Amino acid sequence: MKGPRVTVQSNANSDQVDYWNAQAGATWAELQDRLDRQLEPLGLEAMSALGPKAGERILDIGCGCGQTSLELAEAGASVLGVDVSEPMLAVARQRAAGRDVAFEAADAQEFPFPPASFDAAFSRFGVMFFGDPPAAFANIARALKPDGRMAFVCWRPIAENVWMSLPFAAVAPILPPDAAPPPPADPHAPGPFAFADPERVRGILAAAGFVDIDIRPHDRRIGGNDLENSISVSLRVGPLGAVLRERPELRDRVVGALRDALAEHLTPDGVLLPSATWIVTARKP
Repeated sequence: MKGPRVTVQSNANSDQVDYWNAQAGATWAELQDRLDRQLEPLGLEAMSALGPKAGERILDIGCGCGQTSLELAEAGASVLGVDVSEPMLAVARQRAAGRDVAFEAADAQEFPFPPASFDAAFSRFGVMFFGDPPAAFANIARALKPDGRMAFVCWRPIAENVWMSLPFAAVAPILPPDAAPPPPADPHAPGPFAFADPERVRGILAAAGFVDIDIRPHDRRIGGNDLENSISVSLRVGPLGAVLRERPELRDRVVGALRDALAEHLTPDGVLLPSATWIVTARKP
């Protein structure tokens, strides 16, 4: 799928800019309501750890379709959301009309934020995609005022995240052998699970100058969509979605097995599956 005109300039993260401005960004924008419903409790947990205050200026890193930026603004903060995905930012701008929220198409690793201009920085799954994480967090630290706070949520290993692993595992027995996604060559490469190792995260933040670093596990069942919407998300996001983008002819073959697997986790609050994250907080001296 051809993406929109891309205005983000990035020397270090051009692959991610291309990825999130093509099919991935368009998919997340289309599924915004379902994905926000799924991820919102995890973002709110990190937001609680941040403790946004009225009158603060807050940077929302990897703001996507804008839900977290709007939630930070509800606390009375003035928010700048940055993301590399033009399709997702288009949704965010539509949702933010009349709010004290601005959005910038920018790579937070390199964007020249005014020094010491933010009281706090936040991210819901937006910090694991940097090509050079130490440089990115050093840039974020420069943007924070002295004693500025940071909080973000990131994934623990995929093996602990049933919400991500179950859809593919449920249909793997009926897929042809060549349909399995290859394992990542480098577990630290930019991607959803690049920050699964907490000691790596601690080292990156310390090297960027942060102190009072705290990394705590958080476990919660997430989802909240009805069965059919849960199926539609699983068919387009995660390992199974990656396979079906390359092999769309396999879709009809897997839908039945996927429905059976997700139906086992259907509750009065929708389909709920276990997730495993790190809630990370730190402070600029």
